[in-house]
Amino acid sequence: MTTGPRSTRRVPARAGNAPAHPPPGAAPGPPVTSRPRAALALLACTQLLVIMDTAIINVALPSIGGELGAGAAGMAWVANGFLITFGGLLLLGGRAADLLGHRRVYLTGLAVLAAASAAGGLATGTPALIAARAVQGAGAAFAAAAAFALVLRLFPHGPARHQALGAFAAMGGLGGVTGTVLGGVLTDTLGWRSTFWLNVIVGLLLGGAALRLLNGGSRSAARGFDPVGALTATGGLGLLAYALVGAGEAGWTAPRTLAAGGAGLALLAAFAAVETRTAHPLVPPAVLRRSARRDANIISALAQMALFPMFFLVSLFLQAVLGVSPLVGGLGLLPLSLVVIAVSPGAGALIARLGLRGTMTLGFALLTGGLIWLAFALTAEGTFFSTIFAPSLLIGVALPLVMVTTNAAATADAAPDEAGLASGLVNTSQQFGAVLGLAILVAVATGGTGSGAGPDAQTAGFRSALLTGAGFALLAALLSVRLRVPAADTPVSVPEQASAPGRASRTGKTPEDLPEHAPGKPAVPGEPAPGQPAPGQPAPGQPAPGQPAPGEHAPAPGTAGTGPFFRPGSLPGSATGSGSVRPDR
Repeated sequence: MTTGPRSTRRVPARAGNAPAHPPPGAAPGPPVTSRPRAALALLACTQLLVIMDTAIINVALPSIGGELGAGAAGMAWVANGFLITFGGLLLLGGRAADLLGHRRVYLTGLAVLAAASAAGGLATGTPALIAARAVQGAGAAFAAAAAFALVLRLFPHGPARHQALGAFAAMGGLGGVTGTVLGGVLTDTLGWRSTFWLNVIVGLLLGGAALRLLNGGSRSAARGFDPVGALTATGGLGLLAYALVGAGEAGWTAPRTLAAGGAGLALLAAFAAVETRTAHPLVPPAVLRRSARRDANIISALAQMALFPMFFLVSLFLQAVLGVSPLVGGLGLLPLSLVVIAVSPGAGALIARLGLRGTMTLGFALLTGGLIWLAFALTAEGTFFSTIFAPSLLIGVALPLVMVTTNAAATADAAPDEAGLASGLVNTSQQFGAVLGLAILVAVATGGTGSGAGPDAQTAGFRSALLTGAGFALLAALLSVRLRVPAADTPVSVPEQASAPGRASRTGKTPEDLPEHAPGKPAVPGEPAPGQPAPGQPAPGQPAPGQPAPGEHAPAPGTAGTGPFFRPGSLPGSATGSGSVRPDR
């Protein structure tokens, strides 16, 4: 009989297909798609559409204001109307996808987005355009949350999901570039209304592709809806977003800001109370008690508090201090975006080598350094290449590492029937981090400079704002060091149940979270844990090393773990060839 440590190899599920034995609570019905590669391309294009739309509007705003006679406040609310409804409805959109079906909610969101874009293209006044933008934000929230949830269902936690999230990050970078370029070209050649009609065309194309690629019926087995929770959560988040985006215009202590912010917080407090008493909560309280998910969402928010305002501040510095045109100011971020596109596909390989937590910490360290470098490189007498270019490249390397790892950590313990909820939570965290960070950093940049400040004073304000953003990134880096993320093959997000003899408890906790000598807790080196077999001996009822478990089938030769974006053994650190990454150290 062969002796030695018992094999820990598990039969991996193929990326893009449901596992042979889904965890309790997994949604019944057909798999998401039979063509995972094409489906991922479709869903990532949804991310491109949302980012591109935001960038296009920023470029087109001066032309919109000139034709419709909108003042500075009106133009600001053309952009803010989208942000308020988008941020307020992401959570509801994600949970609705779980309960009603992910493809159904995705298609509904695209239809609303396209219809509202058509209304925006036909608008004859500023109020009508602001209303259209608000409805656009609602449609985008449902489409984006459902798209991200479909990616989570399509690719299980592990290398395949990291590759998929890298594609999402790359498409986000491409969306920023495409939106800036197309916004300038379309506005100059066809007028600002063409930018809205572009959304209609892209939305219809994505909807038609979704009908062919995505299967219906992927919904949670749970039934019941929480209308009070939906109203209080959506109202609270919407009012909070309204207060934050309006703080720069009205002031932090203005009655409008304080009233909206206070009402939003009161509704969110009511939401928290409702969720503990209703039979079918919109967000089960147990979900928020999971330390890994809660901490990952906080880190995601901090990431956006540093990143999102940086794009705005750099473009504004180029225009206000260096005197370039809005189009050239937007194109100043083109090198950064190209680096994001280049680095994103390799994020999965780096995670396999360093672990999810190690890669996240590295990303935030690079982001902190890049923002500090950028802040001190700014000079009123400089040029784009002497101030922005080099530090923006470092930030471009950091951005995909941060985005991929925070998204992966925030969704690592999501069961299939929680995919929409996990998507809604992380998207909401990121959106509110972006809005809050923008409000804070713009206030820092403009504080004490006044409207008639000279280039040197404005540069000092931009420098202070970027250093504040670097502080947010540094805080995220420190929090990421202590983040506990389940390994790719750790059973997660399943109800606690009695363990069978010799089997580890499926509590959804990482080994570090378990009490000493609990089932599944690693033993003292060289000694088996209580109730565990000695080295080299299979547990009672378990197969011998290399044999499939009862009711499972060994993979056919050459098929194990051959997802469309990852092949066992192709990434550094994949020693077993089972598709799992190294546990975080």
